[in-house]
Amino acid sequence: MNAAILPTKSLGGQVRIPSDKSISHRAVMLGAVAAGDTKIENFLFGEDCLSTIKVLRALGVQVTVAEQTVLVRSGGMDKLAEPENILDAGNSGTTMRLMAGLLSGCNFFSVLTGDDSLRRRPMGRIITPLTAMGAHVSARAGNSLAPLAIRGGGLRAMEYRTPVASAQVKSAVLLAGLFASGMTTVIEPACSRDHTERMLKYFGARVEVDGPRVSIWGKPNLTGKTITVPGDISSAMFFIAAGITAPEAELELLNVGVNPTRTGALDVLRNMGANITLHNQREISGEPVADLKVRGSRLSGTEIGGEIIPKLIDELPVLAVVAALAEGRTVVRDAAELRHKESDRITAVVRLLTGLGADITERPDGFIIQGGRQLQGTSCESYGDHRIAMAAAVAGLSAQGTTTVKGAECVDISYPGFFDTLNSITKK
Repeated sequence: MNAAILPTKSLGGQVRIPSDKSISHRAVMLGAVAAGDTKIENFLFGEDCLSTIKVLRALGVQVTVAEQTVLVRSGGMDKLAEPENILDAGNSGTTMRLMAGLLSGCNFFSVLTGDDSLRRRPMGRIITPLTAMGAHVSARAGNSLAPLAIRGGGLRAMEYRTPVASAQVKSAVLLAGLFASGMTTVIEPACSRDHTERMLKYFGARVEVDGPRVSIWGKPNLTGKTITVPGDISSAMFFIAAGITAPEAELELLNVGVNPTRTGALDVLRNMGANITLHNQREISGEPVADLKVRGSRLSGTEIGGEIIPKLIDELPVLAVVAALAEGRTVVRDAAELRHKESDRITAVVRLLTGLGADITERPDGFIIQGGRQLQGTSCESYGDHRIAMAAAVAGLSAQGTTTVKGAECVDISYPGFFDTLNSITKK
C-alpha cells in the first residue's frame, strides 16, 4: 500500500493514541505466568502484540479477546506446555527476546523464529546471559541469529552486566530470573525503559531498583491482575512532531503514558523550543499517564546523545524529521543501536531525509542535520519499518508537493489506523 501525504499548515483536534505496545506485550506475558485471571483493558491489537498472543496460545495459555479487552487465564508459572510446533514471533523483537527469557525457565524444548527482518536482528545479546543462567540455547550464525532452539529449566540466579542499555535484554534476564532460586540482578550502562520492573511488582514479584541496577527474587507467587494500558508515547510522538512543526497547529493527545524512562523525546523537544504541556496527570496500573497539549512552535537545533538515548531510541526517526525542519544544527550520537531495529534506522533516516531535500550526514552512531531547508515531496521507501513510514508521513506534512510513502501498510505493526487519524486532524 502507498500513502499520499499533502502539505498542511494547520492541524487541530483531539487524538486518542493507540495503546502502548511495550506494556501490552508485557501484560499478556505476565498474565500467562500469573495464577488466576488477568484482564487487560485497552490492549493494542497491532501485529506485534498479536504475535505474542499467538505464541502464548501455542504454549497452552488460554487467551480470550473481546473488543479492546484481553482475558488471560493461567494456572501459574509451571503451567506453560511444550509447543507442538515452531513458535513464530513475526516481526516482533519484543516477543522473541522476552519469550526467550520465559521459555528458558520452562523444562521443555521450544523453537522461536520470526520473519526475514527479525531473523537478521542480533540475538546473541540474550543468548549469552540466558545460557549463563543454565538454559541451553542455540541459534544460527554462531549463536547470534534466530531461529532460537531452547531447552529450558534448572536456571541459576546470577548478576549480569549488559553491554548495552536495552529493555529487551534486561527483561529477558528478569523474566528468566522468575524461575531461578535466589536473586537475579541486571546492571545496565544506563537506565532503559522500566515497564517490566513496574509490572512485575504489580503482579506480586519482589523487585528492587537502584538506578541502572535491577534485582528480582525468583519463585514468586504471581497472581492475576486487571491492567489498563495507556496510550503509547512512541506512537504519540508522531503527532507531537506534526503539531510542533505545523505553524497553526493545536492538538490534544489523550491518555498518553508518560513513564519517565520513555519521555526523553519530550525533554529534547522542549529544549528545541516545542510548546508541549502535560495536564490531568495520574497513575493507572502502576504507570504514569497524562493528557498532552501541543502547539505549533519555533524550533532550533540541539545535541542528542549519552544517557538520554535509551529514553528516546524509538523516537529518533521522527526527531530527525523535526530537526530537519528546525533552524540550526542537530547532532545525534551514541545511537548505534538504531542499526539493529526493524531496519537499519540510521541509514533509512538518512536516505529518507536526503530524498526529501534535507541536509543530513550519516555517522556510525547517528547523524548530523543542518535544519531549515524547505523539504520537497517525493516518493519515500518505508523499508518495511513502521517508524520510518510514520516519520515520512510527518515530513510530508511540511514538504512542498505530494509525498508518497511506499509500503505504508507496515504501520499496522504498532499503529493500525495511523493514516486515518492523521487525515482526521489535517485542516485542508
